[in-house]
Amino acid sequence: MLMTKYQISFSTLAEVQFLKLDKSIKERISKRIQHMTIEPTGRHLHHGLGFFVIGLGQYRIVYKVKNTIKVIFFVGNHKEYEKWFRSTND
Repeated sequence: MLMTKYQISFSTLAEVQFLKLDKSIKERISKRIQHMTIEPTGRHLHHGLGFFVIGLGQYRIVYKVKNTIKVIFFVGNHKEYEKWFRSTND
């Protein structure tokens, strides 16, 4: 079985969000992002949007897959995630 190795890229918003996180949360999310390079795609955020979401306790990582690149569009807690999700549906 061939495993696809993905590259990770951040949108500008996601990069800013990630840098604002507390150090301990940033470390947890960094480890999870590293794991994303070898795992298959996660669960759909909402059918038809093309986004995927990964939950880490109260935090969420939202991304899209483009060939072998996973582009992260959002990193933050559940409350921020809900606000971001509503803004994508407007």
